[in-house]
Amino acid sequence: MSVVLDQKEQATEQAGDGGQQHQDNRGFKHGETPGGCIDDLKYSDRAWGDRVKPFRPGWVPTLVVLMLFPGLVALGCWQLTRAQEKRELLASYAERQAGEASGAAQLPQLKDPAYRRVHLFGQFDAEHSLLLDNRMRDGQVGVELLQPFLDQASGLWLLVNRGWLPWPDRRIPVQFSTPAQTLSLDARVYVAPGATFQLHADPQGGSWPRLLTAIDASHLWPQLSREGFAYELRLEPGPASYRLDWPVVAMGPEKHLGYAVQWFALALALVLLYLYFGWHNNKEKQHGSRHESTQHV
Repeated sequence: MSVVLDQKEQATEQAGDGGQQHQDNRGFKHGETPGGCIDDLKYSDRAWGDRVKPFRPGWVPTLVVLMLFPGLVALGCWQLTRAQEKRELLASYAERQAGEASGAAQLPQLKDPAYRRVHLFGQFDAEHSLLLDNRMRDGQVGVELLQPFLDQASGLWLLVNRGWLPWPDRRIPVQFSTPAQTLSLDARVYVAPGATFQLHADPQGGSWPRLLTAIDASHLWPQLSREGFAYELRLEPGPASYRLDWPVVAMGPEKHLGYAVQWFALALALVLLYLYFGWHNNKEKQHGSRHESTQHV
């Protein structure tokens, strides 16, 4: 009797174990194993790594960016500085043009004579004329006529620019006339922003009038053995003037701002390309390595 009871208890226990095993097996789909959860975690980590690409642009693009980017930014800042300088120059010109004309005797005492209005009374020296070559007006080539002028009130020699003259045919000398009488004139001081670019230096000496590509009044007076003012004076409209439409500045502040925007835009485009190719090239490398590993498998 006891043997029969023991056999029934063993059968009951085996049945219970089988039911539990059946319930555990129902928790997995067909073809799955208990280790599939770990595989899913590994796959999700790998997918996250694919979405977050490392930045690997390469040393050559990095070197190119390090060389070009500072230069582009520096050029943009330089253009901004030039624009500010031109604003200040135009403001100074407008202020001094609105002021009263001073006498020539005061010019050597001024620390900053640029654009000062000056009243002159005296005569031109017709024997020592200078022709400043390669001056353009409305698409026409010509010259500017500069002549020494003796101011009688101060006894100071000044180099006065009388304006622009056309010179269409180089075979014919430039035609101009010089007033012989004493004149009362108004002019303004012109200080060049820098040295004039010349492919070749002008020859020294020669006959008058002299054709030059750059003129410096301070170099003229020692040649003539005279004491004179070191800067050029440009005539205002009057009896001895020719065409006088000189620009205050060759390039306005707005053009410098435009160039600055271009340089900064190039710097930004360089950085964006650097970032794009840094991630794009790395993505292609990873895709190629995965394709090769798939083929090996």
